[in-house]
Amino acid sequence: MTPARTRRFALFAPMNPRLDDWAGKRVWIVGGSTGIGLATAQALHAAGATVYVSARKAQALGEFITAHPGAVALPLDVCDRDAVRTCAQQALQLGPLDLVMYCAGLYKPMQAMDFNLDDMVKHQETNYVGALNVLDAVLPSIIKAGHGHLSLVSSVAGYRGLPKSLAYGPTKAALIHLAEVLHLDLQPRGIGVSVVNPGFVDTPLTAQNDFKMPALITTAQAAHLILRGWADGKFEIHFPARFTWPLKLLAMLPFRAYRALVRKGTGL
Repeated sequence: MTPARTRRFALFAPMNPRLDDWAGKRVWIVGGSTGIGLATAQALHAAGATVYVSARKAQALGEFITAHPGAVALPLDVCDRDAVRTCAQQALQLGPLDLVMYCAGLYKPMQAMDFNLDDMVKHQETNYVGALNVLDAVLPSIIKAGHGHLSLVSSVAGYRGLPKSLAYGPTKAALIHLAEVLHLDLQPRGIGVSVVNPGFVDTPLTAQNDFKMPALITTAQAAHLILRGWADGKFEIHFPARFTWPLKLLAMLPFRAYRALVRKGTGL
């Protein structure tokens, strides 16, 4: 193979070790009581994984493990660093985890005219600092083992600024950046890192939106696409493509042109 063909092949090679056989795998879903996290936990359990699920809603977690024999509930608040460490220790008792997915999230529409510092900080603590708390608890074991996969659920709202996303969008942009740096550091060690950037998914969070959401999909569809992305060794898993690719193209525009198109499209 010529050097040019080798380079072209490398451009399309998987960016992570493929995850396509979940039998006997041990996974921890943080934010697994509702929405995308719950649907992904259900899909992984059906595929044969031992699933640890965490969230603040202990009752919802109890219902999950009742319906999914072998699953383990680890209730926690991601903002509580000590609680995260305690739950991680429980999940790691049998050895390193094969997958850790951070799906905990807070979303409240906000514009500058409604600026609320407490809400801004709460978004930061839940959506970003919570992810750091989880990384702090699991990274040493994953690095020592030399295998495993970290997946951060961000959003297309992290691509560029969007109306009503003053509190939410910056935290998702931070997760995208965090995932990129983690991948640069960990991929050479054989450790997978992915970022999940959904468009509109029918969840309790998006139910707050007071506008028609284009290309809306179900949580089951989202979970299917996430597992397919892991199986393909993707770094960024974004969906649905008919919505996310246009947003990616928009994000490449100079801000003046981007601003005009966003205002025309949203009326805001």
